[in-house]
Amino acid sequence: TVKRLLREARTGALASLDRDGWPYASLVQVASLHDGAPVLLLSQLARHTRNIAGDRRVSLLVDERREGDELQGSRASLKGHIFRVEGEAEIATAKRRFLARHADSAGFADFKDFAFYRIELESAHLVAGFGRIAEVPAADFLTDLSGAGEALASEEGAIAHMNEDHADAIGLYATALLGAAAGDWRMTGIDPEGCDLVRGHEARRLPFGRRITGAHDVHRVLVELAVKAREIAGVPARRRDGDAPADEHQHDHH
Repeated sequence: TVKRLLREARTGALASLDRDGWPYASLVQVASLHDGAPVLLLSQLARHTRNIAGDRRVSLLVDERREGDELQGSRASLKGHIFRVEGEAEIATAKRRFLARHADSAGFADFKDFAFYRIELESAHLVAGFGRIAEVPAADFLTDLSGAGEALASEEGAIAHMNEDHADAIGLYATALLGAAAGDWRMTGIDPEGCDLVRGHEARRLPFGRRITGAHDVHRVLVELAVKAREIAGVPARRRDGDAPADEHQHDHH
């Protein structure tokens, strides 16, 4: 549940410590990095950014925003230390994944007084309903990236290909496999354990069901999910090359 909350969160309440020692909470936009760690885009002029310059300890509250009784949905208070993302490749990845979730922030991402921050998580306090409360160590909800460099390197190209050529398959991932409402679903992230889908202000997580590490693994699991989604939805597989991942499934075996 913590994994899903992290991957589907679009906003969260960030708690930092003022210099007088008092807690300070602020609303922030949230995305996730490949391992599930939250990534934030913060202004250097903001009070929370000044706070973390003096004390890196933070807490981030995320919830599933369920319709109806606000307290019936799952939520997690995440605890960790926050650090500015450094390194050209690391910043590029953070920017790409964050803006895929929050396109409205594109105008701020390159401002000199804005920077991306990653929260190195230690644990989560999960409330998943009445009487369902647990302390969860970070190792239980973060994604292991070891040996998955090839899959991560293929992410950007795979996402572009899916969004440009296989929007129908992405839509079926959301509706047939996740029970979401139909709409303009797009893929925004791929990691060893699953992929992230977004429609407007709604984000959903689609687990792969197994760990993937190579570029071919990414292709194969997306094909398998498309076949499964079509079967559930009762949609016949298309036969023309390039129409959808299901077509490529046939080429894999012939």
